[in-house]
Amino acid sequence: MMVIIIKIYLDVIFIINFSFNFILLTAVGVVLRRNINIKRIFLGAFVGGASIFLLFIPLTSFLLFIYKILGSIVMLLMAYGYKDIKYLFNNLIYLYTISIILGGFLYYLNIEFSYRQEGLIFYYNGLSINFIVLLMIAPVIIYIYVKQALALKNNYANYYKVDLYFKDGTIKKLVGFLDTGNRLYDPYSKRPIILVEEKEIKFNYDEYNSLLVPYDTINNHGLLKCIVLDKIYIVGVGEKRNVLVGISKEKIDIDGVSCILHTNLLEG
Repeated sequence: MMVIIIKIYLDVIFIINFSFNFILLTAVGVVLRRNINIKRIFLGAFVGGASIFLLFIPLTSFLLFIYKILGSIVMLLMAYGYKDIKYLFNNLIYLYTISIILGGFLYYLNIEFSYRQEGLIFYYNGLSINFIVLLMIAPVIIYIYVKQALALKNNYANYYKVDLYFKDGTIKKLVGFLDTGNRLYDPYSKRPIILVEEKEIKFNYDEYNSLLVPYDTINNHGLLKCIVLDKIYIVGVGEKRNVLVGISKEKIDIDGVSCILHTNLLEG
């Protein structure tokens, strides 16, 4: 009879689990702009690291899942406290989102280094990434994710769904971008001007009661053809009147955007 002895170093498992939890809790705080307290994050990561010992208790899969959820909640409460259920729920969602992203990257790297492929067959080649290497790679992965997440969050916060109502009853539904640099006004009536790509104006705008508005920028100056809108409706902001549409012959080089909003349209 063959007896297989497996050594499990609990201290190493705890340190690894603690380190990953510390990285995840810190990433949640950065992405959601929480008040980060290193001592509290350390305590939360310690509680999360200690939960690894639940694996050695005979539990059903369902109970183990429940304990993991409760452990995550306790970790977050230790790290960031409790304000309301929405605050806690957002923390929990981002904790699991970042965990899935980090886990997916590390799993992919481990598969790439540990297995070889022959056609459709994968087999273990005896090489595996050391856990120390994974711990070194994990902060880099999280840093890249957090940097991209914050950039997207800041950028797409300025996106708005816009409905343009023209005098003849035409309605254009566009995606607008709030550009704080757009301070174009009609010099006569001080009406704010939004910029719309010419390709979005399918009708013959030359037949409208249009006007030419002089403009000056750092790189250019000239006359901008504008159309008087009946009104503009910005989702989440409301209805605005006395607004001009400036016809831009240049492509708006912002992802998915065909309309540049005026900075003052969101006031009031």
